[in-house]
Amino acid sequence: MELFSAFVLFGAFGLLMVLGVPVAYAIGIASVLTFGIFMTVDQSIFITAQQIASGLDSFTLLAIPFFILAGNIMNRGGIALRLIEFAKVLGGRLPGSLAHCNVLANMMFGAISGSAVAAAAAVGGVMAPLQKKEGYDPAYSAAVNIASCPTGLLIPPSTTFIVFSLITGGTSIAALFVAGYVPGILMGIGIMIVAGIMAKKRGYPVAPRPSTSTVIAKTVDALLPLSLILVIMGGIIGGVFTATEASAIAVVYSLFLALFIYREIKLQDLPSIFLDSAVTTSIVLLMIGCSIAMSKAMAFADIPFAVSDALLALSENPIVLLLIINIALLVVGMFMDMTPALLIFTPIFLPVVKDLGMDPVHFGVMMTFNLCIGICTPPVGSALFVGCSVAKVSIARVIKPLLPMIAMQIAVLMLITYVPELSLALPRWLLGYGG
Repeated sequence: MELFSAFVLFGAFGLLMVLGVPVAYAIGIASVLTFGIFMTVDQSIFITAQQIASGLDSFTLLAIPFFILAGNIMNRGGIALRLIEFAKVLGGRLPGSLAHCNVLANMMFGAISGSAVAAAAAVGGVMAPLQKKEGYDPAYSAAVNIASCPTGLLIPPSTTFIVFSLITGGTSIAALFVAGYVPGILMGIGIMIVAGIMAKKRGYPVAPRPSTSTVIAKTVDALLPLSLILVIMGGIIGGVFTATEASAIAVVYSLFLALFIYREIKLQDLPSIFLDSAVTTSIVLLMIGCSIAMSKAMAFADIPFAVSDALLALSENPIVLLLIINIALLVVGMFMDMTPALLIFTPIFLPVVKDLGMDPVHFGVMMTFNLCIGICTPPVGSALFVGCSVAKVSIARVIKPLLPMIAMQIAVLMLITYVPELSLALPRWLLGYGG
């Protein structure tokens, strides 16, 4: 029965995706069909709707619309430009300096907005013309932007970690946030190493040394945006407020900067920003609700336990099993958006890694890192499409310079997978985490 249920669930989902049905609807219909194996059509539709509604009835999920709104305000409020200017100061003396500035700016902007796509659009939109003017190949510039923008999904605040906490039934969001720092920074450093080697081979210029006054001015200009990270993470780590409350504070802080300090947003701009945020939020939450229904359908059919038994029967070696899980997730990430992939496959693989003694926080970081690679790859990578769009270059041209960077991402992923302390040391030190 488990095998037949899995065939119906994933077969229907795959067929609907091929037919061009939107992801959320494909997930919901596949869930109805799977419940329909065990009950009447009316009951399966009712159960699916009930699971969608109950799955979204969560205080934790309030953080998602707030962080999306904060990211949109920052994107329109001139914050990205100030972070880029500060990144030029930090990475200006390295080979291919503008490429390193792109990576650093993505890390900082992503850490503030929590969105890879927003970072790719905001930072790439500014950096692409500058790099082209300096003689950089647009395909190379786009590849650097695409490969580095997912760092913001690991460096907190991250809506992905919030979703993972919801799925796993209470894994500490604070621990997940803190655990993402080292992996996110390692991803950025890895991309900088590859970008630097490629830049040196191509003879890309090194930026002139900035004056002391310029360094001071750009640093001071970036202090207010960067201080948001300290406010959010300091409050969460110190127990002053929760991640959900921190998301509301991020909105207030970003509004204050955009309206009163930088004055790049006017009051009449707010309705369009709120509308864009509401549309994005509705898409994300519908996908989350339908994915939760699919997770319940899988649990109802005992699919996660069947997969767990099959994997453990295949091998009991943790190194082999984690390698298999990573390969499976890399393939999934190429064909599925990050949020539904996280919601669907976390319940499948979590029992396996728990049997191996893997900490849920470590697994959350590993899974998020893995799926971050997927948004950079064809055929459905959202960061790939946005990065190519802002750089005005075809995907076919970007693939060649992007491949070495993806190889570096996979190498860092293996390091994160097999060295747990890279993820767990900071939560243990700062939060006393003992999970």
